[in-house]
Amino acid sequence: MYPSITRRTAAAALGLASALVLAACGNPSDGATTEVAAANGAGTKVNLSPEQHRVTTDKVDSIAAGVPERIRARGTLELVSSSGSAAPLTFYATDDKTVIGVETDIAYLVADVLGLEPHITTVSWENVFVGLDSAKYDVGFSNITVTEERKEKYDFATYREDNLGFGAKKGSGLKITGPEDVAGRTVAVSSGTNQEKLLIEWSKENEKAGRKPVDIKYYQNDSDTYLALQSGRIDLYLGPHPTAAHHAATTGKSEVVGTYSGAGATLQGLIAATTKKDSGLVEPLAEALDHVIDNGTYAEVLQRWGLSDEAVTKAQINPPGLPRTNK
Repeated sequence: MYPSITRRTAAAALGLASALVLAACGNPSDGATTEVAAANGAGTKVNLSPEQHRVTTDKVDSIAAGVPERIRARGTLELVSSSGSAAPLTFYATDDKTVIGVETDIAYLVADVLGLEPHITTVSWENVFVGLDSAKYDVGFSNITVTEERKEKYDFATYREDNLGFGAKKGSGLKITGPEDVAGRTVAVSSGTNQEKLLIEWSKENEKAGRKPVDIKYYQNDSDTYLALQSGRIDLYLGPHPTAAHHAATTGKSEVVGTYSGAGATLQGLIAATTKKDSGLVEPLAEALDHVIDNGTYAEVLQRWGLSDEAVTKAQINPPGLPRTNK
């Protein structure tokens, strides 16, 4: 019924027209909204308050029946997301305690379809996977990229394209189009991510070609990273493109100087709901995602956060992901 997702070449990924052209038009005096704009210039005011008025949808009994009995009996869907994520993915509302963002909204839509009460916990990135391994959480909605390595331990139901962004200080004059552009540069990245894997491989490519390796730095959170960027301690930050674009627009202090697919040079990266392998949950998750794609509520959520250009047309279960070696 749907066309397959296009695989982008390295050139296309690196030349990706900004999926998030975010305009910093929010009213700084109210603190509860900011405005984002898609590439067509249409503005969308984003609600940053704890009163989210989220998009909702109805339960679908035929899909809910596929949820494992232990979860149906409990009545809640135990969701986990990384506390280190940032706007517009997963972050805190103006009350500093309500979890909001596109990841949260999609997770809540899925819970609606499954007839379960969503219960979200935010933890450090590595503890997302520790919690999934121990079955403490049912599913992760945390901007998790499908990778071949992760597929050994987890099942995936995809719901968004994964594009990465190189953030630099505003007016840096930098342009990142390949490994040679980061040779000898100091670049920050989050540990244990597909971004880190790609950056390490680019550094190795540079060394093999006789160029300087990348000086890779790690920081505890986004605020520390951007402080280092502004002070000149790092040249670049490689992270999810939505967060890099959002920071650039809402602060005016950084800019996106290059983009890349989260699955490497030859494959469009995909973000997925992530559950422990053979948990019995991935099929109903995929069916729920397909349902909200069909009924339009998924599109409403993406538009709400200015991420319409990262939409997928169908949830895929365990599709090809970032290869073990990015050749």
